Amino acid sequence: MTSTVPSQHADFIQKACTFFSTDPRFEALLAGGSLVHGGFDEHSDIDLVVIVGEPHYREILGQRRQFAQSLGQLVAAFSGEHVGEPRLLICLFDDPLLHVDLKFVTMEDLDARIEIPRVLWARDESAVFERLELAKIEWPNNTPDWFEERAWIWMHYAITKAMRGELYEAIGMLGFFREQVLGPMLCRRAGLDQRGVRRLETHAADADSRLALTVAGHSSAAVRQAIHASMALYLDLRQDQPPDAAAAGMPAALETLYPKHAANC
Repeated sequence: MTSTVPSQHADFIQKACTFFSTDPRFEALLAGGSLVHGGFDEHSDIDLVVIVGEPHYREILGQRRQFAQSLGQLVAAFSGEHVGEPRLLICLFDDPLLHVDLKFVTMEDLDARIEIPRVLWARDESAVFERLELAKIEWPNNTPDWFEERAWIWMHYAITKAMRGELYEAIGMLGFFREQVLGPMLCRRAGLDQRGVRRLETHAADADSRLALTVAGHSSAAVRQAIHASMALYLDLRQDQPPDAAAAGMPAALETLYPKHAANC
């Protein structure tokens, strides 16, 4: 590993390379995430892709936790169904304290990737590089219509919860809206892949700090202000790439239901 990778991360990666290379059922170990597209530091997770020989894949998938335990002092681990990735084992190790994602795939799975991974170890490097060279690499950016189809439904949800006095629920939806809609659209405006709100401060994608206005405190007035700031920012970002079937703007019924200057919710 390069000197830019903190020593505790580099040590873990080296241990993983040694471990997987000694078992003939494994074919390669790749790295993704910040190790590929930059910004890796002492706070970073380690994203590892473990290439398993096809005949052994089902067996290996059933033993993921045991393999993780062989890599260090495993504190906790769970699989990634919540992000639509059951092949993923999300791990927390102690001494040193590290978050490590282990995704177990076959060589065939390299044909479609969201990024070009770094090859850390391979039993047959030429075969891995050849596969990656032919792979379709495409970040799953959402279309303008994807945002438009969801934005007003999610905003309506936040409004109704605020009106009912369920402020924590409304605040949670506002955070979800930032991650799923506003953050990706700010990335789009900055010419970046849509990575939610990751590193928006670093990329200066929200130079005028309008996103900060969408963060609400626990009061009806603060939630109201954040909801309207979220809708205003969405309408602004929407102009960059209007959806095919765009309405004139915010549905009029939302403003009627939840006017900016109402006395209470």
